[in-house]
Amino acid sequence: MIGFSTRLWFAFRCFFSLLFQGKVPQDVLQTLGERKAEVAPITTAVRAAAAPKSMGDKPSPESLDRAVQMLALLQRDGRLVDFLEEDVSSYPDGQLGAAVRSIHTSCRQVLERYIKLEPILSSDEDQPVTVRVWFDPAAIKLVGNVSGEPPIRGLLRHRGWRVTEVTLPSLPQGSGKAIVAPAEVEVP
Repeated sequence: MIGFSTRLWFAFRCFFSLLFQGKVPQDVLQTLGERKAEVAPITTAVRAAAAPKSMGDKPSPESLDRAVQMLALLQRDGRLVDFLEEDVSSYPDGQLGAAVRSIHTSCRQVLERYIKLEPILSSDEDQPVTVRVWFDPAAIKLVGNVSGEPPIRGLLRHRGWRVTEVTLPSLPQGSGKAIVAPAEVEVP
């Protein structure tokens, strides 16, 4: 199994790459493909994640700024980063549930305000679907006992999500583009 920190790094990279470029980074796909086939040891997966990217895969400065901006909006309105950075293991489930409800509502409002999403497949989950011959493997992931060529029948386990519109506010000029949330100092 890939280590937690590598999985977390991959998750953030994939989220923002899908959000702003519409694709999963090739090195992540390659590393996960190697892991699935049990070809590479964990150290190779970590090296692949840390390896410098080729010039063609390097994200533009604006796409990085936009990724930080989206994270900043989720932090500003939903306190998402504060929640994720907090060690919640000591809190009782009831208290944690109340906090999660508030964070969920606020972060959902941020998504609804700035990112328009639509399901990739419109069928209900756990219902039969047919994956056509021309399907996009970036949009539809086949899991389970996959054999044969499309069209393939199966049960829809997750509808998936596709970004249809992004309406982020203008980026601030100058410094501060890497700031997710400023530190707050109260002066007595």
